[in-house]
Amino acid sequence: MSKILLASGSPRRREILTNLGFEVHTCTTNIDETSQPNESVDDYVKRMAVEKNQAAQSDSTRHILDVPILSADTVVALHNQILGKPKDVADAQRILTALSGCVHQVLTAVCVSYQEHEYACIQKNQVQFKSLTQDEIHAYIATGEPMDKAGAYGIQGLGGVFVANLSGSFTGVMGLPVFETMQLLQQIGWTTPPFFSS
Repeated sequence: MSKILLASGSPRRREILTNLGFEVHTCTTNIDETSQPNESVDDYVKRMAVEKNQAAQSDSTRHILDVPILSADTVVALHNQILGKPKDVADAQRILTALSGCVHQVLTAVCVSYQEHEYACIQKNQVQFKSLTQDEIHAYIATGEPMDKAGAYGIQGLGGVFVANLSGSFTGVMGLPVFETMQLLQQIGWTTPPFFSS
C-alpha cells in the first residue's frame, strides 16, 4: 500500500485517498488565506494549494516519512467572486440565496511534492443549482451541514439534492479530483493503482 501525507484536515479528501488504496497520514498547515489585490480566482486557489504544500514541506519532521505531500484547496465562485465558508447562519442564507437557480464554479487546486519535485493543477467545474425556496434554505441550514463548507453546501451530502446539473468532476467538487490527482502522483513517479494509466 502506497503512503501519502495529506496536508489537510478534510475528512472528505482523506476518504477519497483511502478509497483509492493509499495509507493516508495527515497534517494541518497554518497559512494566510487572504486573497491578494486583483488576484484571479484561478491564481488564488492554486496559490493556496501550493502554499499549504510548502508549509508542510518546511516542517522537517515530516520528511521522516519520505512520502509525497499532497495538498488541495477548493473554492466556490459566483460571478468571479469567491464564496467562502459561511460566517454564521445569516451568511449561509445569503450564500445559498445567491446560488439559487444559478450556475456557479467550483475550482479545486491540487499540489503534490516529493523530494525536489513539485507539481500543481487546477480542476474546474460548473454546477447548476435548482431554484431554492426560503423554506428549503432554512431547513438545510438547520441541519448544520452548510456551516463548514465553501459555498455553504456539500455535494456529497444533503446539499446534493440542490444540484440540477454538474459539468466536471464530482470528486473535484467534493475537494479532491481523482483523475487529476492520479496524474500528478504519476508525474512524481509514485505508485498509483495498477488499473490507472493517463
